Amino acid sequence: MKDFTFEISTKILFGKDTLENLGKEILPYGKNVLLVYGQGSIKKTGLYDKIVNNLKNIGIKTFDLDGIVPNPRIDKVREGVVLAKENQIDFILAVGGGSVIDSAKLIALGAYSEADPWDIVIGKEEPNKAIQLGAVLTLSATGSEMDTASVISNEETGQKLGWGSELVRPRFAILNPELTYTVDAYHTAAGTADIMSHTMENYFSLNDGAFFQDRTAEGILKTCIKYGPIAIKDSNNYEARANLMWAGSWAINGLLDTGKDTAWSVHPMEHELSALRDITHGVGLAILTPYWLEYCLNDQTEEKIADFATNVFGIKESSKRETALKGIDALRKFFTSMGISERLREEGFTEEDLPLMAKNCVNNRSKAEITGFVHLEENDILEIYKKAF
Repeated sequence: MKDFTFEISTKILFGKDTLENLGKEILPYGKNVLLVYGQGSIKKTGLYDKIVNNLKNIGIKTFDLDGIVPNPRIDKVREGVVLAKENQIDFILAVGGGSVIDSAKLIALGAYSEADPWDIVIGKEEPNKAIQLGAVLTLSATGSEMDTASVISNEETGQKLGWGSELVRPRFAILNPELTYTVDAYHTAAGTADIMSHTMENYFSLNDGAFFQDRTAEGILKTCIKYGPIAIKDSNNYEARANLMWAGSWAINGLLDTGKDTAWSVHPMEHELSALRDITHGVGLAILTPYWLEYCLNDQTEEKIADFATNVFGIKESSKRETALKGIDALRKFFTSMGISERLREEGFTEEDLPLMAKNCVNNRSKAEITGFVHLEENDILEIYKKAF
């Protein structure tokens, strides 16, 4: 295992009554708060009124940035930066899922820069200060409530890119599983797949001696496999929603990749899917991951994939290769059992899309970002897309 420093400064308030602590958590930062949220569901459920009234009663003034969509867009971030600057915002509160939190992170950093926010995403601008932010989570998926990462799409350039900064790690996150009861079966399945993908991107590495991290990752995967279907069948099952919510945070907060060399592969490939066709992120990940594993299966990787098959799905055949193959098939069947498509064509992709996405996957990011479990060049990525088509 390699040397590492592990620190998480995000305070987690987990449980049914945690929203009552919201004002107390925000007050130390100031009294002008920018609320960032999606397309109105928090108003339909009454969550918006609860938050605004809670803050108003203690003298906190709120300003709204609504309309954040899945695969969040840079244009809304620009709008948020203007609001933050014009209203001397002291704190940003993201209320929603990963797309909302990701947008809030870029707004927080962009508010202290004169450059276009997209320059931060592409690494052209590196502000050294950010507005502090917190989150009220309403969807278990991305883990953005407890990490430093963000992913933003630019419709003008056709890019969807990840970036990150310790400056935008949320100061606190309110995790009330009851707030995810309204998430429908489709998005519950996609969120479960997203959590599993984060876990697997950290899990599938070689010869690092990270036994603890890998066993923890397997536990998170088994949690998703157990509770994803339960939450789909019974939306108001608190135990299922609670376990998925906590699994989502720990899948990507830095624990699983400590002491390891991990460079994610499936996420960059999926980002090209959702940049081109606006596919739901978790769905794209679920489609690609089994085909990626099949492509990566070789003499060097078969033991790790076989460990995955045995420790996560309880599969043990006479050979490691056969065990690995059956584990990959079990993963694919699990995703489809939740109602997720098995093929890219089912999500509207065409054969003509595949070479363009493979080319963009390489051109839009550094080589390190597609060098994970197995090093992938443009042709490798194209072959995986073809397998998944």
